Amino acid sequence: MWSGSSRRRDQRRKLSLLLLAVISFLLVRRFNWSELASIRHWNRHLGLQAEGPNFLLEGSNFQILGGSIHYFRVPREYWRDRLLKLKACGLNTLTTYIPWNLHEPERGKFNFSGNLDVEAFVQMAADIGLWVILRPGPYICSEWDLGGLPSWLLQDSHMELRTTYDGFISAVDRYFNHLIPRVVPLQYKQGGPIIAVQVENEYGSYDKDSNYMPYIKTALLNRGIVELLMTSDNKDGLSGGFLEGVLATVNLKHVDSMIFNYLHSFQENKPTMVTEYWTGWFDTWGGPHNIVDADDVVVTVSSIIQMGASLNLYMFHGGTNFGFMNGAQHFGEYKADVTSYDYDAVLTEAGDYTPKFFKLREFFSTIIDNPLPHLPATMPKASYHAVKPSHYMSLWDALEHVGKPFESEKPINMENLSVNQGNGQSYGYILYETSIYEGGTLSSKDHIRDRAQVFVNRIYIGHMDYGSEGLPILKSQGHRKLSILVENRGRVNYGQMLNEQRKGLIGDIYLNESPLRNFKIYSLEMKENFFQSLSSIKWNQVPEEALGPAFFRGTLHVDSIALDTFLKLEGWVKGVVFINGRNLGRFWNIGPQETLYLPGPWLHSGDNEVIVFEEQKSGMIIQSMDTPYLGRSHYID
Repeated sequence: MWSGSSRRRDQRRKLSLLLLAVISFLLVRRFNWSELASIRHWNRHLGLQAEGPNFLLEGSNFQILGGSIHYFRVPREYWRDRLLKLKACGLNTLTTYIPWNLHEPERGKFNFSGNLDVEAFVQMAADIGLWVILRPGPYICSEWDLGGLPSWLLQDSHMELRTTYDGFISAVDRYFNHLIPRVVPLQYKQGGPIIAVQVENEYGSYDKDSNYMPYIKTALLNRGIVELLMTSDNKDGLSGGFLEGVLATVNLKHVDSMIFNYLHSFQENKPTMVTEYWTGWFDTWGGPHNIVDADDVVVTVSSIIQMGASLNLYMFHGGTNFGFMNGAQHFGEYKADVTSYDYDAVLTEAGDYTPKFFKLREFFSTIIDNPLPHLPATMPKASYHAVKPSHYMSLWDALEHVGKPFESEKPINMENLSVNQGNGQSYGYILYETSIYEGGTLSSKDHIRDRAQVFVNRIYIGHMDYGSEGLPILKSQGHRKLSILVENRGRVNYGQMLNEQRKGLIGDIYLNESPLRNFKIYSLEMKENFFQSLSSIKWNQVPEEALGPAFFRGTLHVDSIALDTFLKLEGWVKGVVFINGRNLGRFWNIGPQETLYLPGPWLHSGDNEVIVFEEQKSGMIIQSMDTPYLGRSHYID
């Protein structure tokens, strides 16, 4: 998206050193940690106010120094570690999204437990001494599948996401009825840490219904949200996202006075807030590992602070798109995001310190009166013995044990398959099988979402995706079985195509221009119960050369304390890794990501079951490493 320039980076490094030397004399005001501590014990009446050039908290000047951490991308056992490191960097505020699709995976079935206990996460931030800015959506973007919206919304063929279409707002109302009462007691005026709440997210870049943002604002207010409301948009979205009575804030990569002048043209005499200063960037399969120079980050942060503005570092700690939860981009070409959400953030995917952390901590120490907290220890990593799969089961053998297939004259997309109590299939793979009686050209007319492997009599003949014009099938006498294994690689999380994110076969598939009919359809969402159904079945010994699609099972042995590690699947092609029933995420030999983060809390002493679903051809071993490799680095400006 951006090209690197070594000369520009050298110039910025020199500028950053100069700025760090003089910044304390240039700043209009300093932030006082002792003042923050005293405010926490005042009578809470006013909350965070934005009626002037500076934020006020209970009448005292307050500068937001925030960082983003998403509880749903971090094992709960590591929440405190990441939050302590945020505070140790010199930040005073946590920002976090809330993913609707995880909290209501099926219509009317809510989950706020375990790693989804947002109340516990917010309370933990308060205990550590952090304020909180909550970003409840319902849409969050965040390089997360469908921007956090649940896939079952797409069962409605007329659905208009992020509008006042009745089918959407009725679902939002039900969700907010369960979510908002949980966070209301955590607001500042009720003694909690939440000082501000965001209304939706980057709506100006979507802007399909002028009534939608007022509706979401009212939905929050009517359910008891009393703290400062804000919006968050990039420069191009400010006009469409602006909402009367709500503080507009901006998202950006570089400081540009024109952006701030444009922001102030919408709202005079208001505090300036950068809700997302992008400290790095996300990666997509087949591309490089994007990074942003640490000195460039410090220069930009110091420039924002020098203006007297508040800011939030997006991301402070990215974490991981565990499972099938990565998002995707589609601007002319579909590109799925990788499993890692390292983001080249201030902390690594595994929560380790980076040069950005130390440079930012040094900078923040110059503008904060009191000494910063001590640095929490780094989590140790392990390199375990390699896993050599001992058993395997072909997908074709597994089909006999995963339930009766659905029969349909025409293909059915994932979301409208009659599974999960009528909520459809959200993620994973789906298999379509039918009979053919001739050869010729198989074509999809752009009905494959997102990538299909094609088999005749269960022998692989090729794959098809968005760009495929046709796949030849050899002529043969008599009946043959055509199998089409379709992978949902992740729904688009940003842009105008949200309503078009149904997966699987979203329409007819053709042989010699004739639509195929009479399908058997297998749902392969690969949830925990899927593997439970396979656990009691006899698996075969792994042959010398094993082709996919198949499941490969092996054991990762931990002698004593389980520590974080990184799994590398060199020699494997494409698939998904499961450890003790948990979905670590996807791998693909096109890169850039070459290792999968395996958190220590997901392991136990002794033998741990590793299952790899390999689409094409297996490797010999699964390596365990104590360092990650996310691909060839590419500097972005």
